Amino acid sequence: MKVLITGADGYIGRALARRLAAPGAQLQGRPIERLLLCDLRLPAAPAAGCVATVEGSIAEAGVIEAITSDAPDVVFHLASIPSGQAEAQYALGLQVNVLATLALAQALAAPAARRPAPTVVFTSSIAVYGTPLPARIDDDTPLCPALSYGAHKQMAEIFLADATRRGHLQARMLRLPGVVARPPTPTGALSAFSSELMRALVQRRPQVCPVSPQATLWLLSLQACLDNLLHAAECAPDRLGGTAAFNLPALHVRVDALVQAFDAAFPGAAAGVTYRPDEALEAQFGRLPPLHTARADAAGFRHDGSLPVLVQRVAAALAE
Repeated sequence: MKVLITGADGYIGRALARRLAAPGAQLQGRPIERLLLCDLRLPAAPAAGCVATVEGSIAEAGVIEAITSDAPDVVFHLASIPSGQAEAQYALGLQVNVLATLALAQALAAPAARRPAPTVVFTSSIAVYGTPLPARIDDDTPLCPALSYGAHKQMAEIFLADATRRGHLQARMLRLPGVVARPPTPTGALSAFSSELMRALVQRRPQVCPVSPQATLWLLSLQACLDNLLHAAECAPDRLGGTAAFNLPALHVRVDALVQAFDAAFPGAAAGVTYRPDEALEAQFGRLPPLHTARADAAGFRHDGSLPVLVQRVAAALAE
């Protein structure tokens, strides 16, 4: 089993690489003989014998060639320019989020005689729904992105779905909700405020929340996110119901309930939280309606189950 992770130095990519590089790790019932990691830099690559690295941008043709020449069996395509940065640097966002994704898919499909087709797990985003959101989101809600990042993800979804239809690869596209708690780095993700809030609550330090107490979020722990990514890679095609793109299950949480849940685990944490809502930010990321994920549920994808479990997992991850 040969596995490729793009964006392997990101928050999710690092954790996924550690899990797949662990002794005895398997995927699709086969031991991992080669785990190829790709990102601009890879200072935290696991020191396992199966791990190889390629440093550079996937927007470069030479990097695409280097990471696909060994014909990986499974690809986790996590690399992207996130929301805020994609708005500020439009050309870079388009190059990485769209054109590089198309180039990667075409390179993976190049050996047309090779079967089975490689499995590609692509991290899309809830940003494909844009704003204002309807009163409910389900599997049939029309996509209407309001940011370039969301538009990029929708374009990539369309191309990967067509490549799957043609048999060039088997894409499983997961629209990620807020995965928490992200590290305090300037990634350009506008939704990072929820992770900043959680870190402050665990550390019992003051924090100004940029959305109101009534704001609603879709949240998934890093552990649950990894479980879903791996499930996507291993899920038999007939269980996917002929669908390539899925809204991942997530907890639908009010910010004040989130704060109180952390306060229950870390007494006194809520005392340091004040609210200064940013109307534009809350409109995009803090007014999320109930999320209905029938197709993902039927295919075996799962969220954390309860808010206390999410708090426990976030706190454990932050402690590491």
